[in-house]
Amino acid sequence: MSADTGHGLHGARVGWAFWILLAAAWFATAPWRPLFDPDEGRYAEIPREMVVSGDWVTPHLNDLRYFEKPPLQYWATAATYELFGLTPLTSRLWAFALAFACLPMVYAWVRRLYGALPALLAVAALAVSPYFVMVSHVNVLDQGLAFFLVGAVFCFTRAQLSAPGAPAERRWMLAAWAAAALAVLSKGIVVGVLAGLSLLVYSLLERDRRIWGRLHLLPGLALFLAIAAPWFVLVTLRNPSFPGFFFVHEHFARFLTTVHSRVEPWWYFLVLLAVGTLPWLMPLLRTLSSRPAADASPPGAAGAFKPLKFLLVYSLVTLGFFSASGSKLAPYILPILPTLAAVVAVRSAADPTAFMRNAARLSAALMTVAGIGLLLYSARHQGFVARAAIGWTVAALGAAALAVAVTWGRRALLPAVAVTALAAILGWQFLMNAFAVVEPTHTSLALVEAVRPQVRPGTALYSVGQYRETISPYLARTLQVVAFRGELEFGLGEEPAKDMSMEQFVRRWDGATDAVAFFDPGLWDQWRRQGLPGRVVAADPHTVIVSRL
Repeated sequence: MSADTGHGLHGARVGWAFWILLAAAWFATAPWRPLFDPDEGRYAEIPREMVVSGDWVTPHLNDLRYFEKPPLQYWATAATYELFGLTPLTSRLWAFALAFACLPMVYAWVRRLYGALPALLAVAALAVSPYFVMVSHVNVLDQGLAFFLVGAVFCFTRAQLSAPGAPAERRWMLAAWAAAALAVLSKGIVVGVLAGLSLLVYSLLERDRRIWGRLHLLPGLALFLAIAAPWFVLVTLRNPSFPGFFFVHEHFARFLTTVHSRVEPWWYFLVLLAVGTLPWLMPLLRTLSSRPAADASPPGAAGAFKPLKFLLVYSLVTLGFFSASGSKLAPYILPILPTLAAVVAVRSAADPTAFMRNAARLSAALMTVAGIGLLLYSARHQGFVARAAIGWTVAALGAAALAVAVTWGRRALLPAVAVTALAAILGWQFLMNAFAVVEPTHTSLALVEAVRPQVRPGTALYSVGQYRETISPYLARTLQVVAFRGELEFGLGEEPAKDMSMEQFVRRWDGATDAVAFFDPGLWDQWRRQGLPGRVVAADPHTVIVSRL
């Protein structure tokens, strides 16, 4: 691209050292930060139970059938446990790795179509997004959905830019179908809705019906089913109640109703997106409000397909779909960050120095506000600020300051991108570590360490009036749930014998000599007043640990 001139790129590829540095930074704190409730505990525990039980078809949580999501991440994490054991790093490895892989994937797509300079800007844009970095560093399933769904979108655009009927078109379309199948196995059938709506909206806007004839539908659908269908068939054969729960309750009811009690206003994701893209929010707004020459096909492309416009359509369709849903969670829009970063980078390549300078400054400003706010929150609600929290915050602000200094007036793009991306990736992780210090009760690690010496292989373990997801992976044990259903409701309904009432628990507890119970604090206070025996081992605002030893 002509914009490469003067920046020392001229189509050169970024070396391995660049990606190794980014990868090292990406995983820097994953081994040390404790598992957060609830998601990180849940997605560490389900694969652990797969390994213990040997059942890789029917997912279980706390020894109860759990059908809320497909199994691809469970399988990958269970395989990692088999090789390296269960640790915070291994439980997060699949999700974190796929999120990181979005960076080189975006780089490769933009570089191939638009050149090295905008490709570097795309990496920088994605790396400085606080939303992308922080959501990617919590072990959820959305990283897998983002990687495979965006991969399918990128492959589809490459197919549409190939000569009609050429082998390249077929290869890229089959790759798109395969990636879509893996996206379904990562998060569910929402993939088909998002892809289909994006195709429909783009074809209507462009009055272009040709894309529908270039989908290679029969071989593509056969490949898609060969990858995605076997597990759905097998789990249904073993569990006849699976289709009704998974497809109706977890997809249609989640979208159409508030049954999951995750109600947020329609503008919820707009606010998240604005904060998450703040370092490049103005270029994004200009992109959305203009129709520059970049809407045209890239140089050398066959046909009139407009990849940047398709990426925008896909992003807006996804944003609109989840905004209309009756159930909203912050990670849902993660799959639009890579595509938006690609579009903004291409359209900002005319002045990359200004883009990098502004991105570094705004990233630093946002990180400073977040860091100071976190320390003030700690001082107000805890009455003190832990040294560790101060240390992590200072490290984050130091990284941000370094990025500002490196981008100040420089025209060497690669060092600016490298330092800014590293600073943002590390800085937001450092603030997450500070948060873990300021809010230690978001994990059960301290409680588990306090009670671990009293938990032997034969110790009965109860979870009374609650189910705290990080306890089981830290203890490597399941718990007998008492007087609680929550997200275990479906599994308890399938196996009523495992649903213990408070009265049943009291009878068993009274006769126990080697038992530990994790109590809801209010419930413990109520039963303690009624004379329930037991010695408090440890407690936090969410859980009281009581022993019968």
